[in-house]
Amino acid sequence: MTATNPNALMSAGSATNGLRDIKPPVDIPNPWFWVWVGLGAVAVGALLIWAWKRWQQKKAEIPAVPGIPAHVRAKQKLQEALALISQPKEFCTLVSDTVRWYLEERFNFHAPERTTEEFLYELQETDLLLPDQKESLSEFLKRCDLVKFARYEPGEPELHDLHGAAVRLVEETEPLPSSPVDTEHGTRNTLEPDATGSSRPTLK
Repeated sequence: MTATNPNALMSAGSATNGLRDIKPPVDIPNPWFWVWVGLGAVAVGALLIWAWKRWQQKKAEIPAVPGIPAHVRAKQKLQEALALISQPKEFCTLVSDTVRWYLEERFNFHAPERTTEEFLYELQETDLLLPDQKESLSEFLKRCDLVKFARYEPGEPELHDLHGAAVRLVEETEPLPSSPVDTEHGTRNTLEPDATGSSRPTLK
């Protein structure tokens, strides 16, 4: 019978417990990876900046489309308003708003939040319109307000009269077309107001 030394067994067990499992290999980061990432980001940024500048250059080369003059658009709106002639309130709203918008844009006279009275008062203080034009405009806007706010329902003849007043105001205040030069005499035909306030042709 072989005797077992307890101390020897304990020493063997301790030696076995001291052994650890082998750890997997540790990846050492490649410094060149981040270098390439940085270079790629710089390249993409440079490409985007070049594309944006190229787009701006192309945009600048495109000729600007001239805007439609205010008096032309006003006449178009007034023509469209005739489709509402059977609806007095809607008709007067569109016609009066068109006239106010036209005057504001034509003369750079902005008063969008003004009541009719405030609008007319401020307009009276300017020399944008002739006295008779200011009087016609005042009567026109007040008649429109009767329909819009006082529930007055005029007949179609009166509505056509309001429409005609709006068209006349636009035509009287629209810019005069530039006249061609008279090649024979070296002059240019222009329009100048006479003593009555109407336009007459003159030679310059």
